[in-house]
Amino acid sequence: MFAFFLLSMNMCAQEETTDSLKVLPFDAFMSLVKKGHPLSVQANLQEAFGDATVQGARGGFDPKAYSDVSQKYFKDSQYYSNIDAGVKVPTWFGLELMAGFEQNQGVFLNPENSVPSTGLWMGGVSMALGQGMFIDERRAGLRQAQVYQESTEAERVRLMNELLFSAGEAYWDFFKSYNNLRIYRGALQLAQERFVGVKQSARLGDVPAIDTLEAGIQVQNRLLALQQAELDFKNSALYLGVFLWADGMVPLVLEENTVPYREDELTVSNAASLSQIVLQDLVLQHPELLLTGFKIEQLEIEERWKREQLKPEINLKYQPLNERLVGDSPLANYSVNNYSWGLEFNMPLFLRKERSGVALTGLKIREQELAFENKQANLQNKLQAALNMWDVSFEQIALYRRTVRDYEQLLAGERRKFEAGESSLFLVNSRELSYINAQIKLVSLLAENQKAILKTNYALGILGE
Repeated sequence: MFAFFLLSMNMCAQEETTDSLKVLPFDAFMSLVKKGHPLSVQANLQEAFGDATVQGARGGFDPKAYSDVSQKYFKDSQYYSNIDAGVKVPTWFGLELMAGFEQNQGVFLNPENSVPSTGLWMGGVSMALGQGMFIDERRAGLRQAQVYQESTEAERVRLMNELLFSAGEAYWDFFKSYNNLRIYRGALQLAQERFVGVKQSARLGDVPAIDTLEAGIQVQNRLLALQQAELDFKNSALYLGVFLWADGMVPLVLEENTVPYREDELTVSNAASLSQIVLQDLVLQHPELLLTGFKIEQLEIEERWKREQLKPEINLKYQPLNERLVGDSPLANYSVNNYSWGLEFNMPLFLRKERSGVALTGLKIREQELAFENKQANLQNKLQAALNMWDVSFEQIALYRRTVRDYEQLLAGERRKFEAGESSLFLVNSRELSYINAQIKLVSLLAENQKAILKTNYALGILGE
């Protein structure tokens, strides 16, 4: 399914009227990409991923109800009936609270399971005194999930940064190809008008007949250049349309008369007002660096849990017991002498698996730290290169605008001399070709200037913000 993209405009070209063209401003184009591109929609899902991950990790601390019923009947006798039910509540501090009820009876009941006929109520706590006292798998998992949740915003910005950089480059290629097309259209029109004039002058005997051949060759060359410019413009428009979508589902198609800015409508700037110190600080907030920092933080949590596993497992369990008779208050028969307790100890003798886990996690942390330093250096170099291009292209634009005006004046003077019979068609064509090339170079510099701004924001990671 396709929809057509429409925007208003206010411009004209040599063979176009104001009513026939619809300008696509850069900011409007980028807004459309942000709003509707599938990758933009995907980027906005990152926060939901983080929330869902944390919710799942918090499930490790959910209270759990349990029940264990085991009964045996044989030859009209109840051998045994064991009922054990309760609830366990894990806590962030490594304690596990529990409360339950036990009722056992039967002819052949195991003596150790004997309890009062009304059942036995119990409550208690289980605590890790060794491994798991300060951090365990549940706490490590939740903390890592929380770090991941924090990283989802950086991932969203990273995805948007990549998308908008590609879209921005496509727009300025579109700008370049369109303005080149306008230049070649004007050049062809001039060549055609001159060809008609030269033919008339040749008939009257004012110029040699050979000049008509040269003027005709110029028309052919300009026509060939125009055809290539039209192809470049069509292809750049097609590529630009790749970035235009509605709600991430419906691709938008550029109308044939949709155009970017004209080169004389573009405002250029330099990077002189930007603080280098502030820019270097901004690089550290680049989503690529933030994501690497979050990976290091997650690995540090994992390393802490791995080191915890070097400790022996020592688990203490204590449960006060209470018999509650019908009509009695809950604690009427409670006694400190009624309890059950247990101590569990477990420790590998060589700890090879555990020591290997610590070592491997440490290596992963070092690997990410080196990746962080490398990415930071690359981003700083990209930033400086973009700033250099920004400033140099600004200066070159100012210089080349003067150059274009100078070539235009030279061309006008050569035409006057040609009309007065003091110059040749060859010199006029040569001046005109220099003027055309200068215009093409100016358009290229304008595109480079805008791409330099784009690359600066990309290196700072702020395109997606």
